[in-house]
Amino acid sequence: MNSRLLDLSVGIPGYAVAGIAAALVVVIKLSQPSKLDAIPTVGSGALFGSWWDALTHLSSGLDLVQEGYKKYKAKAFKVARFDQWVVIISSRELVDEIRRAPDDTLSFLEGVNDAIQVTHTLGHEIHHNPYHIPIVRSRLTRNIGSLYPEITNEIITAFDDVFALNGNDWKNVPVVSSMQAIICRTSNRVFVGLPLCRDPDWVDLNIQYTLNVVMGGALAKMFPESLRGLAMRLFTKLNQAKQRGRKLLGPVIKERQQRLSEYGDQWTDKPNDFLSWLMEEAEGPESTMEFLTNRILTLNFAAIHSFAHVILYLAGNPEYIQPLREEVEAIVETEGWTKAALGKMRKVDSFLKECQRLEGINGVGLVRKVLKDFAFSDGTVVPKGATVGAANWCIHRDEAFYKNPFAFEPFRFADLREEDGESVRHQFVSASPEYLPFGLGRHACPGRFFAANEMKSMLAHLVVTYDIKFEDGTTRPPTIQFGTVPVPSPTAKMMIRKRVH
Repeated sequence: MNSRLLDLSVGIPGYAVAGIAAALVVVIKLSQPSKLDAIPTVGSGALFGSWWDALTHLSSGLDLVQEGYKKYKAKAFKVARFDQWVVIISSRELVDEIRRAPDDTLSFLEGVNDAIQVTHTLGHEIHHNPYHIPIVRSRLTRNIGSLYPEITNEIITAFDDVFALNGNDWKNVPVVSSMQAIICRTSNRVFVGLPLCRDPDWVDLNIQYTLNVVMGGALAKMFPESLRGLAMRLFTKLNQAKQRGRKLLGPVIKERQQRLSEYGDQWTDKPNDFLSWLMEEAEGPESTMEFLTNRILTLNFAAIHSFAHVILYLAGNPEYIQPLREEVEAIVETEGWTKAALGKMRKVDSFLKECQRLEGINGVGLVRKVLKDFAFSDGTVVPKGATVGAANWCIHRDEAFYKNPFAFEPFRFADLREEDGESVRHQFVSASPEYLPFGLGRHACPGRFFAANEMKSMLAHLVVTYDIKFEDGTTRPPTIQFGTVPVPSPTAKMMIRKRVH
């Protein structure tokens, strides 16, 4: 994985120096007197103990959070991250206080910037001028229905191309890379259209760019702010990736700019995709090829979610394939393959929501940078400069909110929606203080409606078109912890064939 990220021409001595410098930064940061001392610590608060906890956090961050949740239930506690202490909120009521806090006190954008170092990875303009977010929230969401035929076409074609099955023979395939390719192609059918969405080089670029950003952000936090820009240039391939993006997307942008110049509002067959919407909204330097490319790469970074968890749960629990098939086939028979049909697939919706409950996007959510000292209602004071977040992983496993919380019950939310007044609250896209994969409140993920329709379409197509299973004698591989992110095993494989009726 690092071989794709790091510039090996720097050599081993360079990494040794970087590692020593990073270790010194961690020890210094975590050992300095802090206004957070009044908040209980999970792990050691001693000088080298906190340094060791920070290292441990990389491979068992979720375990540390679970330990704190159990020990300090309904209270705040802190854990050592590689670059700083993070205050974790563990009660439903305090989580809602994070949601209600004003942005000039608890900042969502600055929290994201701290987490992945947006200004150093994605770019300064992405952090300071996120004009793509209102486009996601409005135009992307509004166009899901009109673009749905293209979405389904790409899903069908991508499944065929990626798996390349031979008749009804079983084939052993890698789960994570296969799903990443299908998701990337499907998303980019809406982002940049044909034929670029199917270009293997474009697909590979965007999958690797996501990894590069995450690893680059982690690397940047090992250095003082004044050295982070230099570290990105020396130790990552982010700049090369952006150049590669301009080479691939540049001709598309240039052609569209020429047609806009020639036809203006009279361009009748202008593509209805995200790139076109960006070009309509971009002003000044944002309308250049360089900035438009960076914006599309950023969109891909946010869009390449891990559908692999869903596939692994399905292959590991094959008894649920038939009920899903029956629901999809019954609805499609009367509704066709439409966005409206997806809205009626409650078991499909519930299966996805249950997978998100157990795995999710991050085990610590609602991450905010504290811009002003903030006092929670229980008396906990989080000082300016700190980072605060919610214990998603633990809340989703709390028996106070979920019956049999550690059990995988894929239709639990479909059953709950049958109760009076509960049909909306338990939808996949619905957020609440006890269901936090998409965030909460005004900063809830603006692209969740697109992602949900994409994932539901993929799951529906999969169950009616294919048979899947694990090889005999194998089960779902355990989830890997990368910090507090639950990552599906990169070596996971499954058996797949065309469905045998």
